[in-house]
Amino acid sequence: MKIGFLTNALVEQARRSGSDRFQNLEEVAGWAASNGFTDLECGPMLPLDRGAFEKVLREGKIGVTALIYCRNYLSTDQAEAAGHIEELKKRIEFAGDLGIEKVITSTGIDKTIEEGIYDRDPAVKDRGNMIRKIPIRSLDRVVELFKPLVELAERKNVKICFENCPLMGNIAISPVMWAEIFRRLPSDKVGLCYDPSHLVWEMIDPYGPVEEFKDRIFHVHAKDGAIDRERLARTGILTDFSWWSYRIPGRGELDWKKLLSMLEASGYDGTISLEHEDAAYEGSIEAVEQGLLEGKAFLEENLKL
Repeated sequence: MKIGFLTNALVEQARRSGSDRFQNLEEVAGWAASNGFTDLECGPMLPLDRGAFEKVLREGKIGVTALIYCRNYLSTDQAEAAGHIEELKKRIEFAGDLGIEKVITSTGIDKTIEEGIYDRDPAVKDRGNMIRKIPIRSLDRVVELFKPLVELAERKNVKICFENCPLMGNIAISPVMWAEIFRRLPSDKVGLCYDPSHLVWEMIDPYGPVEEFKDRIFHVHAKDGAIDRERLARTGILTDFSWWSYRIPGRGELDWKKLLSMLEASGYDGTISLEHEDAAYEGSIEAVEQGLLEGKAFLEENLKL
């Protein structure tokens, strides 16, 4: 398995700091390669500069395994949604032209259905309807949206990986939904960007799905999830989200030795990509660099590389 990272945290912190560092792929790739990373997952804050990507790929000091673009493609703002779809298409085509294996994305969620279904259909009286979104209700629209995108991915030989983060326009958030999406979009180019940190605070088993979906896990996000159980005991799961937080691997609930060994046993030999969202390693470029390097060291120890 290769160890890489999602570029967002480094690029965003540099911009917040007013630094001109890490504003292009070549500088991010140079730092990554010099610190022993073997792969990059490039976020939308890095420009799709074909010349820069070709140069980094040609030099071969580090790989570029994926592009990522996660948005709500079923936004109620039609112009906004259309713009996001075009950006996703652009990345599928860009990845295919340059031989980049994967594009990571979300699915979209139809908020119009969610907000109006109770009034339109009085028969819908389930408890969940009153307190949360019901992802299955957006499934038909997601499938119709992605059919042509999957066809494009097949033509370009690019894998579409659905990230399982619920905090965006996304219905690919649980094993139940993954099974339905894969049943309706049966292409071998459709799979998962498996992020176990979300499963932690969703109260979903983060280990069992590795075996169940072993043929669909195309990419793995290395991010941990911590639960403040004292806070949870006072707020419950609905008051706010202050009872959980993201951490670099090793600082949360997950048993990474178990998870990584299960991935290895399932035949996964792709990228373990650090997605740094740990507040303890933010506030400066140096702090973000430290978080990435500590996360890398922890993964190496647990992979015994």
